[in-house]
Amino acid sequence: MSAPAFDRDLLRRYDRPGPRYTSYPTAPQFVESFDDAALRAAIDDSNGDPIPRPLSLYVHVPFCLSPCFYCGCNRVITRDARRGEAYLADLAREVAMIAPLFDRDRQVVQLHFGGGTPNFLAPQQLRATVDLLRRHFRFSDAHDRDISIELDPRTVMPEDIAALAAAGFNRASLGVQDVDRAVQAAVNRVQSVEQTRAVVEACREHGLRSVNVDLIYGLPKQTEHSFRQTLATVLAMRPDRFAVYSYAHLPQLFKAQRRIDAADLPSPDTKLALLQTAIDTLTDAGYVYIGMDHFALPDDELAQAQASGGLHRNFMGYTTHADSDLIGLGVSAISHIGATYSQNPREEAGWRAALEAGRLPVFRGMTMSADDQLRADLIQTLMCQGEIPIAALEHRYRIDFASYFADGLERLGPLQDDGLVRIEAERIVVSQRGRLLLRNIAMCFDRYLPHACAAARPQAPGARASSAI
Repeated sequence: MSAPAFDRDLLRRYDRPGPRYTSYPTAPQFVESFDDAALRAAIDDSNGDPIPRPLSLYVHVPFCLSPCFYCGCNRVITRDARRGEAYLADLAREVAMIAPLFDRDRQVVQLHFGGGTPNFLAPQQLRATVDLLRRHFRFSDAHDRDISIELDPRTVMPEDIAALAAAGFNRASLGVQDVDRAVQAAVNRVQSVEQTRAVVEACREHGLRSVNVDLIYGLPKQTEHSFRQTLATVLAMRPDRFAVYSYAHLPQLFKAQRRIDAADLPSPDTKLALLQTAIDTLTDAGYVYIGMDHFALPDDELAQAQASGGLHRNFMGYTTHADSDLIGLGVSAISHIGATYSQNPREEAGWRAALEAGRLPVFRGMTMSADDQLRADLIQTLMCQGEIPIAALEHRYRIDFASYFADGLERLGPLQDDGLVRIEAERIVVSQRGRLLLRNIAMCFDRYLPHACAAARPQAPGARASSAI
């Protein structure tokens, strides 16, 4: 796919809230009537597929030692290590309950620990958890198998990386966000460059094949100059991937964000300049723009998967493991089994109560309709490959694209007029101008948005931006 073209006026006009499409339908469409029995039935159905789909495992570790003020994740602030011990005991009960439901010939090709802060747990606890999962599931021995973890460089020691590598971890994602001390203080996440560099070097020394660094633009106290310095500092470490996220200031939803002084936030114009700085700096340094905040070196598996058409997007972000069922374990974790989604309770108490009652801890989910599956396929290909394969969708789902998606094509009209997409006979192709606006394009085909047409269209010139970019 081509590199994105940066047009500030265009981005201002299309800057409005919208789903990130880590799933379709998105989580707000999940219903509480989807329960333990529904998930068991979905697993049973998935086992019956003629060609067994591999499995991806996601383990949510909700604990953090201190709050980062920008964070909107589901996390628990504590310094009590006993909370982790009790959590792992409950996690073992969940694993023992759900693993036997899957046929043993289905191999695990991906395991990811997210949070929270997964390295709130000691390396020996993480290794014990991996060993537990290996006992209950059949892990693939393929060279592209991923065992990955999100790390906080403030609390992981270089010697811990050796223990994680010995446990089988081969990918790490480091939360950095910004290296400027004024920005770090404003969001309550102070960490030195030396801490980050030591972890990156330890990952390489101990054979981890990929290191990702997370940055955030739009944080309080950020300037174009300071963010350029952050990018240069981290680039010198040459991580394999970058994720550069937009900060969304929603203090009405996330209590920790109330500690941020809105007056310290960059203006909408400055925030766009920060995004342009990130794109220009990283692409000039040889990174490939994957889409939706992600960059990778050309020889990284993520870039290679996109080039070969094997890229996938799910609740863990972009991944190379396209055709797998996702099993979410732990508080708030989401599973995607066959044509269903299911989510665990967001609170420890509800999650634990279900386990104690002998139930799979499901508090909501959904079974996708045929229409959901078609639109999910469309949006997945759009987000990963930058195109909508008209002919392939017509063949796969036995539809006439123009008539089935007449409303969506009407919504797409203004975006086509603005040069975001090019409509061809057999496909709709995202242009360089449209690559930063994939969400807006996808929203045209989202039947759940109450005002999809208005949501996807550009704002009038001069309208106030929502800072969603």
